[in-house]
Amino acid sequence: MNNCELKSTLKLIIDALEDKKAENIQIIDISEISVIADYFIITNGTNRSQIQALCDNVEEKLAAGKIVPKNIEGYHTANWILMDYHDILVHIFDPESRDFYDLEHMWRDGKHMDLNELNAIG
Repeated sequence: MNNCELKSTLKLIIDALEDKKAENIQIIDISEISVIADYFIITNGTNRSQIQALCDNVEEKLAAGKIVPKNIEGYHTANWILMDYHDILVHIFDPESRDFYDLEHMWRDGKHMDLNELNAIG
């Protein structure tokens, strides 16, 4: 994906998460420090049903644009769902797992993006 496509996909993901009331959405640009992806999106839901609904909505919104995940892990347990969209990894946690794994701290060398940057995209 080129940079414009990446930003557009990020916006679609954020919109899908916000539609289902995701909590504390964080975007980390890891393109300069890792080869596994360009961006992490980290968020959490409050319970298993909401966490699965967040995942379902992201998958549905991106599929409408013919963007399919490479892999989705953790859906059935729903304490940490990982959605792999090649250059974008979406992490959807329950609150306890998010605190325990603390990906924001682990990837603190990445650049945290402001959600307002994406809202400027049409």
